[in-house]
Amino acid sequence: MTPVVLITEDLAPAAIDVLAQDFDVRHVDGTDRQALFAALAEAEAVIVRSATQIDSAAIDAAPRLKVIARAGVGLDNVEVPAATERGVMVVNAPTSNIVSTAEQAAALLLSVARNTVAASASLKAGEWKRAKYTGVELAGKTVGVIGMGRVGVLFAQRMAAFGTRLLAYDPYVQPARAAQLGVRLVGLEELLRESDFISIHATKTPETVGLIGARELAMVKPGVRIVNAARGGLIDEQALADALAEGRVAGAGIDVYAKEPCTSSPLFAFDNVVATPHLGASTHEAQDKAGVAVARSVKLALQGEFVADAVNVQAGGLVAEDVRPLLPLAEKLGRVFTAVAGGAAASVTVEVRGEIVANDVSVLRLAATKGLFSEVVDEQVSYVNAPLIAADRGVEVDLATFTESPDHHNLVTVRGALTDGRTVSVSGTLWTTGLRETLKLTEVDGFDLELDAEGILLFFRYVDRPGVVGRIGTILGRAGVNIAGMQVSRRSAGGEALMTITVDSPAPPELLHEAADEIGATSSSAVDLRDD
Repeated sequence: MTPVVLITEDLAPAAIDVLAQDFDVRHVDGTDRQALFAALAEAEAVIVRSATQIDSAAIDAAPRLKVIARAGVGLDNVEVPAATERGVMVVNAPTSNIVSTAEQAAALLLSVARNTVAASASLKAGEWKRAKYTGVELAGKTVGVIGMGRVGVLFAQRMAAFGTRLLAYDPYVQPARAAQLGVRLVGLEELLRESDFISIHATKTPETVGLIGARELAMVKPGVRIVNAARGGLIDEQALADALAEGRVAGAGIDVYAKEPCTSSPLFAFDNVVATPHLGASTHEAQDKAGVAVARSVKLALQGEFVADAVNVQAGGLVAEDVRPLLPLAEKLGRVFTAVAGGAAASVTVEVRGEIVANDVSVLRLAATKGLFSEVVDEQVSYVNAPLIAADRGVEVDLATFTESPDHHNLVTVRGALTDGRTVSVSGTLWTTGLRETLKLTEVDGFDLELDAEGILLFFRYVDRPGVVGRIGTILGRAGVNIAGMQVSRRSAGGEALMTITVDSPAPPELLHEAADEIGATSSSAVDLRDD
């Protein structure tokens, strides 16, 4: 059955084109709860903007749901904890509107500096008052930037083109990084005292709400102009109105408000305030970028791939291109480990060796954890809830990295201690031949292998002796299970051996037990490594 992607609000045609070929794209009015719940019953993904509420009730109405995508930045209308508990990935488009928001802040600052909006309204009312609306230049002025995240950096770059002196306050940015950007890092109070213009680009957290209040506004340089196109509540609107009334603040550009929609504010009484209805992301380009970005994330999520923009995935963020091909390997090693171990692990370590560790490889631990529990629990296991499932079962999954890898360019090993005292390990690598990349198993429980990590694998551990291979082949053949490949690894002739068989169709548990009994195997297991 083709996966259903449900779209609840207008989405750019380019975004729908990303999905149309591979998925059953359906549409519903997300504000109609009854229609939404009915449509969610078959949906594996839902894409929303800001009007649709995806709360726990909506998630409960969607038993097949794998991903919730918000075509934008904010997630106030998505109940992320409920999604995480269900193993549903939540993605957004965090970089879709950064250019538009930076440009909006610049537009507000220029409008306030030159009294553009008030002058326009006056002229349209039949007045010609050039002297009244005399403004100030940016050139040679000091611009203070509060928050040097992606939008803050873009804004600072644009202000630099006007010949301004740039100050910034951000406790999480290193001075060397600021220096690269041509910005001098200072404390908040120094920024307030020295800046002719202040633009706020901080994230909204409990610590930053009310960041600029009456106390801070009492410190500002008289005649300062202030812009907020980041998040409502970062600046106390009443305190700003008071400072405007006193003349300490010469003007303000405000795009965001503590409570939205906002149609009444003490700031609206001032001609020297340019107020806009949260237009930071309101450009055609930003809307298109947001739609296309989340459509691509949805496609990756439904294909079982790692999604960098998932907000509720541990180790979220950009995955290096060299690391990405190892994600399916780590997950498959987790599956093989669980199959071979045949029991619960008390602790597991994901070991990564080779040049690859020059990158951030923490996501490989996450992928291995997903594989460890994919066949153990009844619920869907995803990148989202795999750490929660491990924690609930008291299994600690650690990561260890080593620059040296004697036998392979890069090597991933899943090694775990079982509750019965045994230690089990499985290892694999990525082989590259020309343009072809192949995932290989290189070791299972101490036995060296060279086997493609794909298909359905059967493992038998037994005492090496003549005739065993033939007997296994006969039992499987009689049951109609075709052998695609076989490899026997042993430490010494007549000693313990591990037979690994690749078969074309699943072997029922009773057939596996029959084959194990026939050869006197000390253990047997099966794992399905086929792509979903």
